[in-house]
Amino acid sequence: MTSTAHAQPLDLLRSDVTAWNSLRSLGDSGNVSLVDAGLAGANLAGANLAGVDLTGADLSGADLTDAGLAGANLTSAELVGADLARADLTGVIAHDANFTGAYLTRARLRDADLTMAYLTSTFLGYADLAGADLTGAYMTGAYLGDADLTGAILISAYLGKANLTGANIITAVLDGADITEATMPDGTSVD
Repeated sequence: MTSTAHAQPLDLLRSDVTAWNSLRSLGDSGNVSLVDAGLAGANLAGANLAGVDLTGADLSGADLTDAGLAGANLTSAELVGADLARADLTGVIAHDANFTGAYLTRARLRDADLTMAYLTSTFLGYADLAGADLTGAYMTGAYLGDADLTGAILISAYLGKANLTGANIITAVLDGADITEATMPDGTSVD
């Protein structure tokens, strides 16, 4: 159930992304909290959600293409099957968020905190994950082709059967990462 504390912003976001963005650009939106918001399947393409608290929000199947989520809090959010192509998630906090099967091609996740996040079977082709913290992240079967993982922290991450073909992992920290059956940047497979 949606709390009255964020019912109006939530209704505006669901019904008119352009009006929502205008309100945000005027600075009239204040500190927006959409904690536990139900936005499954919503069309939020191009929405300005920068800095918004979306802790526990359900964004499963939502269209977030080209959305601005820089600095947003997505802790424990559900983004299963969401389309985040070209979305800006720079510096996002997404502890324990579920991105299973999400589409994040060319998304910017630079310096994002994705500790313990679920990225199983997630498409991250050409994504910018430079400096991201993926400690303990579940990335089994994820596609990371040509992704930039420069300086990313993948300590104890689960990368089994992940495809890293062409990815930049030269300065990534992979201590304790499970890369069983993963395809490495040079196209070789790990047994």
